[in-house]
Amino acid sequence: MDIDEDKIDDAALALLYLTLHEQRRAWKQLDWDLMNRLYQKGFILDPVSKTKSVVLTDEGLQKSEELFKKLFCK
Repeated sequence: MDIDEDKIDDAALALLYLTLHEQRRAWKQLDWDLMNRLYQKGFILDPVSKTKSVVLTDEGLQKSEELFKKLFCK
């Protein structure tokens, strides 16, 4: 099966928006390779830490809200 990782990344970023707390923190219970790709794209700060959440960058926060509304709102 040929998987479009960019579409997976978009859906994951939208789901991070769903779990936001403290204005820009989101739970990082997603695949590590996926989290690393979001980091490389500049949407989140470095996900490698002992905390169970990641911090979204300004661009990541804006993009995650946009994708959440696009993918999941009626």
